[in-house]
Amino acid sequence: MSNDNLMFTATEHGQSMHAKVKAFIETHIEPIEAQFWEECHKKNPDGNWENWEWPEAYENLRKQAREEGLWNLFLPDDTLGAGLSVTDYAPIAELTGRSLLAPHVFNCNAPDSGNMELLWRYGTQEQQDKWLTPLLEGETRSVFCMTEPDVASSDATNMQATAMVDGDEIVINGSKWWSSGLGDPAVDVLIVMAYTADESADRHHQHSMVLVPVNTPGVNIKRMLKVFGDYDAPHGHGEISFENVRVPVSHFIGGPGKGFEIAQGRLGPGRIHHCMRCIGAAEKSLELAVKRGMSRTAFGKPLLQLGGNFERISEARIKIDQARLLTLYAAQKMDAQGTKKALTEISAIKVVAPTVLQEVVDMAIQIHGGMGVCQDTMLPGFYAQARVLRLADGPDEVHKTMIAKLELKRQGFSRSAKSDKA
Repeated sequence: MSNDNLMFTATEHGQSMHAKVKAFIETHIEPIEAQFWEECHKKNPDGNWENWEWPEAYENLRKQAREEGLWNLFLPDDTLGAGLSVTDYAPIAELTGRSLLAPHVFNCNAPDSGNMELLWRYGTQEQQDKWLTPLLEGETRSVFCMTEPDVASSDATNMQATAMVDGDEIVINGSKWWSSGLGDPAVDVLIVMAYTADESADRHHQHSMVLVPVNTPGVNIKRMLKVFGDYDAPHGHGEISFENVRVPVSHFIGGPGKGFEIAQGRLGPGRIHHCMRCIGAAEKSLELAVKRGMSRTAFGKPLLQLGGNFERISEARIKIDQARLLTLYAAQKMDAQGTKKALTEISAIKVVAPTVLQEVVDMAIQIHGGMGVCQDTMLPGFYAQARVLRLADGPDEVHKTMIAKLELKRQGFSRSAKSDKA
């Protein structure tokens, strides 16, 4: 990989963990990945999530990774996690992004990693004991329920699902979809973001996050949603309804009205992780394109020497390295100054990294021809990942708007200011 010796400002501990993860992926994951997903599709052929299961190799790999200390690498806690900073973990996230399986093996997959960090930062001791510990141990899985089917969820204040206090209980009603991980057979808890009306508070203190055990009466999994025709089993992305679901008030995370504040704390590091995984997937896609283009001949020449393909390869290299440097810069700024000071950079990478992955994968697919769109390569999975991430955690347009507003503010213009300042 082109960035083997580029660790930005990673510590010695970060570089050591990077080397161990790289060796584990090359030795234990890459040789079996194609066979793993083939078996996975055979075990889970349809949308009947009640029967979904992981292949036997899944738990074996996870056990081995944990025994080698390659576990919960995303969590910056040297007791519960690996004690890595965001900057230390970013290159490791890139390594795991080269594989569709690796994030699961190291217990670093979304949405669990974000949910675990959320509970670590904001959960009470009781909440941590009951839900965080089993997640960190890899015994259970979790889901984050935010997006809704009946509103434009790019504006999260549109949320219609409600979480209202009734005595010593929270009553939840509404619908959510694209709740990732809902099909996993180990799922036992949902984190639901919903509207909690408060006339005394502003629009960004009207929403709450609530812990809801998946088997609570009134929780109804309606269906799994296909992504480009694939159920993504046994992880899955589901549609779910809540009908007078009741849980104790102690299931509020951080208290009522704290949903947006907590969401920003959850999404900041998570966007670094997503973007670095995108860069890893783009690197893998570029490698596949080069190998395919140099091993296949048409019109008497290797494919890469035809039709401007050299230029496409060079453009891919430039874009990947630019995206990586921007993401590492955002990670370093987040470590040094906190998430709020890095909002521009976080939004920028959220636009850049999935777009770069989409462009590089598209180029690699074209070079592969028909093979590029079938199950014989990882490219269709990478393409779906890229296209979905241009919507997930805020669509491109929302992040571009955020960048523009922050730039105006930086230059002394308020959001409502007229453009009459020299």
